[in-house]
Amino acid sequence: MPAAHPSSPTTPGPPTPSPPTPPLPGLMPGQRARARGAGQNETGRYEPHRREAVDDGWDLPEEDALLRTEISLEPAKSALSRNNSPDLPFDRSVNPWRGCEHGCIYCFARPTHAYLNLSPGLDFETKLFAKPGIGQQLDRELRAKSYKVAPIALGTNSDPWQPAEVRYRVTREVVEVLAAFQHPLAITTRGTLIERDIDLLAPMAALGIARVGISITTLDQGLARRMEPRAPAPARRLQIIRRLSEAGIPVRLMLAPVIPGLTDHEIEPLLEAAQEAGATSASWISLRLPQEVAGLFRDWLERAEPGRATKVMNRVREMQGGKDYDATFGKRMRGEGLWSRLIADRFRRASAKLGLDQPQPALRCDLFRVPFARGDQLGLF
Repeated sequence: MPAAHPSSPTTPGPPTPSPPTPPLPGLMPGQRARARGAGQNETGRYEPHRREAVDDGWDLPEEDALLRTEISLEPAKSALSRNNSPDLPFDRSVNPWRGCEHGCIYCFARPTHAYLNLSPGLDFETKLFAKPGIGQQLDRELRAKSYKVAPIALGTNSDPWQPAEVRYRVTREVVEVLAAFQHPLAITTRGTLIERDIDLLAPMAALGIARVGISITTLDQGLARRMEPRAPAPARRLQIIRRLSEAGIPVRLMLAPVIPGLTDHEIEPLLEAAQEAGATSASWISLRLPQEVAGLFRDWLERAEPGRATKVMNRVREMQGGKDYDATFGKRMRGEGLWSRLIADRFRRASAKLGLDQPQPALRCDLFRVPFARGDQLGLF
């Protein structure tokens, strides 16, 4: 039998270059996002033109540019926003900021950026608007003879104590005015900068005209980093509760949002941690996915939690009448059906066991007074 010929050695060729990573939808070539919640920057629904990254045929390397936060100044034409929603315990609010750098992927306020011809995706967390002078505008509106006092909500559309507040201090302006008028104030935040303003909030709380809700979604630091990339870590938010409580400010845990199939198993430990930190009451809201938020959240699930994406969305739809979101009053905050009832029952039992089921004291409105303005004459005594 003839000897077998050894096979000829093959000369390795040059390695095959890896295909370039496609840019995120809505980003231009060379742009990259780091520590952001949204994975796309699709054109807002009111924009007349659509942006799309394409290969122009040139093989020149694009300059790699990190997507950075941009702050624009928007003079405050008005301060008070009104609503008549039966789902909300207030009828007026103040928003010193548009957009929010915290980048929480589930934020129900994202679609408001479309009204600015910007994307509810990455634009919402990178193109922010501060409202300098909003304190002066609020002062004018509270002095109007037609004004009737009722609690003002702060933090309803974006976090008033997000990172850029340390420089622009527009939220501080608002709190200073409300303190001067002894006006009742209800706050929602997850920002550590609220601790800067304890000097204003503690005296207001002592008068019964201020209280705070701290929003916590999960105790899992890894999940929080993926889902709320630039918000304070869960442990740091518990520390905010502790510091505010020690200053005599009533604090409520806002377990929001509860995401079925992803965070709902943490209801009991979250309540326990908040109670230990000093919270005196608690509330919950289910995940809300209005307008563009639904697509952004589904995209995030596929990237960040691929093993649980189908389960989470199925649970969400079971709570929302088969849809990603049901905006019907009375349903949009809690959903409906079996999973909604189970979450509500678990929350009710756990909060009652910990003494967190009592509502916060009503904010006083009888202390409201219009302070003297520059140029006012003192009354006779």
